[in-house]
Amino acid sequence: MGMTIAEKILARHSGLSKVVPGQMVMANIDRTRIVDYKAQDSYHVFKELGIKKVWDPKRILMVIEHHVPPSTQFHADSHVIARKFAKEYGIELLELGRHGICHISFIEKGFARPGELVAAGDSHTCSYGAFNTAARGLGPDEMPYLLANGKIWFKVPDTIRCELIGELSPMVSAKDIILYIAGKLGTDVALYKSIEFVGNGAKSLSLSGRITIANMGVEIGAKFAIFEADEKTINYVKERTNDLFEPVKSDIDANFSATYTIDISKVKPVVACPYLVSNVRPVEKVEGITIQQCFIGSCTNGMIEDLRVAARILKNNKVYPNTRLIIVPASTQIYLQALKEGLIEIFIESGAMVEGPACALCGGDKGLLGKGEKGLYTNNRNFKGRHGKGAEVYLGSPATVAASAINGRITDPRKYL
Repeated sequence: MGMTIAEKILARHSGLSKVVPGQMVMANIDRTRIVDYKAQDSYHVFKELGIKKVWDPKRILMVIEHHVPPSTQFHADSHVIARKFAKEYGIELLELGRHGICHISFIEKGFARPGELVAAGDSHTCSYGAFNTAARGLGPDEMPYLLANGKIWFKVPDTIRCELIGELSPMVSAKDIILYIAGKLGTDVALYKSIEFVGNGAKSLSLSGRITIANMGVEIGAKFAIFEADEKTINYVKERTNDLFEPVKSDIDANFSATYTIDISKVKPVVACPYLVSNVRPVEKVEGITIQQCFIGSCTNGMIEDLRVAARILKNNKVYPNTRLIIVPASTQIYLQALKEGLIEIFIESGAMVEGPACALCGGDKGLLGKGEKGLYTNNRNFKGRHGKGAEVYLGSPATVAASAINGRITDPRKYL
């Protein structure tokens, strides 16, 4: 019996010739990352236990991005500790305003590589699966051990195969695909499993689209959400590193716990309604719901591709008078590209507010909604209370959010073809 992508990567990094689902392994990690407000947990453990050094400072990235600029004393103080941690232990620090959201910065630096294993704080670490990387999020109790030793335990997961076939229709995006999957299969379909996205439909997606889907793999329970590597993947990574890497593909006789086929040509623009990512409806079924605030950004949909789609819709249009539109590029690199292409000017002229690269509204501590208000966001979660007590958040693609911002109510983006 052959092995899946996740099984091959875990076997390789555990020094084993073969692993099977359910097996416990101690695996060596290729790279990891710390985010600002979570750094203090590991720092305090290091000091309490007298740990003098991290396992390999060249393989660790510290990013200040979650709560910037800090809106509470707690987060301001956590940034102080993060900077102190980075300086004392020789860890590379990406300061606010100079890089962006941790996941996108990690990718832009070429740290997400085919066939490698990454574990890091923050559940959306699975985003790196877009680059054929097995990547999972860790909790505060696991990170100190990983930072000190460069390895962590894994229970080898079962693997689901999700074959994407067909081609996307105009104004339908990867965000619609993953929301459709969440609505169809539920938020626990891949619970503690690896999910592989394969097929011609997967290959047709841009790297940005793959990041969107892999990012939200955790929203359907996945431990890993992995795409096969292709020319797009390899070229992107080779532009960012001279290190060797080895892409991984499942064996023909690999065992999958389930197989699903999704014809993406049949996927329409959809919206996830409060308060679950799986509470998905076709946009025409919820069209007309009044919204007070729209958000385009986050590690899910703050890429240049997302901003271009939004700009095409917003150009020569105005944001509805009673609606607020906030746009936040996911990284400084993306922000600069948007400036060069004139996208930022389009956004500002439409009446949108554009902010510097950060997690922004997705983090749940900025841009809160008032009681009774509704928002339509491109980020990955719409849990009750996350964006304001007594508020409701819907999730949609950048195209759906841009179209809705113009009308002040949820709108089918296909009207702007």
